[in-house]
Amino acid sequence: MPKKTSLLFLLVLINSCSSYNSIDTFYNAHKNDDHVTALRVPRFMLSLVGNLSPEMNSLIGNTKDLRYMQFPSTTPERAEYLNRQMEGITGNSFIEVYRKNDGLNRHVISLREKKNAVKEILMYNNNGKNGSFLYFKGNFDPVKVREMVGNEEFQKLGNGVIDQYNSDAPKK
Repeated sequence: MPKKTSLLFLLVLINSCSSYNSIDTFYNAHKNDDHVTALRVPRFMLSLVGNLSPEMNSLIGNTKDLRYMQFPSTTPERAEYLNRQMEGITGNSFIEVYRKNDGLNRHVISLREKKNAVKEILMYNNNGKNGSFLYFKGNFDPVKVREMVGNEEFQKLGNGVIDQYNSDAPKK
């Protein structure tokens, strides 16, 4: 009996640690912060985002969850805090495919794979004034994702998502 209890405790501990450092946790913790833009694209709007380019259309067609968040990062302490949080999310479960560090400034693209498909893509930027992430969850072709990273398509997509959402948002 003690062996089963120890195993159960260990599984609960592992599960609680892994769920703490997740996009869901980060998104929910910061979506109500001051000066934050948080966008979670519903499935019916994904087709609108896919109209940005043929490459985006092929990527968006396989997307189940798309999120974008922009947040202030105006002090070195805040930039360091956000960088540490993103490192915690990507940590051991994501593969970094691109990283550029300049002091506290960061530009990182990471993915999570399962078998022969990319399941999650996370692009994180922090320029010392603003931080942002763009997150995709779905089933993606690794070759196509590699091409898009090389052609800087993900950088263009962050701006395109916000532009598309702003043009479709109801006017006051």
